[in-house]
Amino acid sequence: MTHLNRPTAVEVHHPQPITPHPTAAPLVHVQPGAAAQVQSVVLPDGRVITGYAIEPVKPEPVTAKPVISHAAVNIALGGIGFAAVCGGLFLLTAFIAALAAFIHQLIILAAVIFGGWIAVQIFSANRSSHGTTVNIRKAVIKRNHFHT
Repeated sequence: MTHLNRPTAVEVHHPQPITPHPTAAPLVHVQPGAAAQVQSVVLPDGRVITGYAIEPVKPEPVTAKPVISHAAVNIALGGIGFAAVCGGLFLLTAFIAALAAFIHQLIILAAVIFGGWIAVQIFSANRSSHGTTVNIRKAVIKRNHFHT
């Protein structure tokens, strides 16, 4: 446990690039600052970690948020539109109710008129007969026979 309390030095190794063989295919030349450098780090317990140096990710600039959200604006516009339509809907429902009442009154009027016509037909049948009229002038009754 005593070796954990002692500070140890961290060694950083920069490996040397291997020169290509003269018969190898031509290499693409890279700018010196464009290629990432390989680094090795020796940890306190003796392990060696080798890898590329990674630059920290730069956060994207924060865009300013609008003072009022788009959802709030859409809800407000929907409310205004609904309020504008409510007047028309009220007039439409009033018109439908008035039309229904008018049709109801027409049905009652037709029933009254038709019922009155039926009553006139029934009661006027007793006053006039629509059958054959026979006028009897001199009738003689003999032996239970009626002769005209």
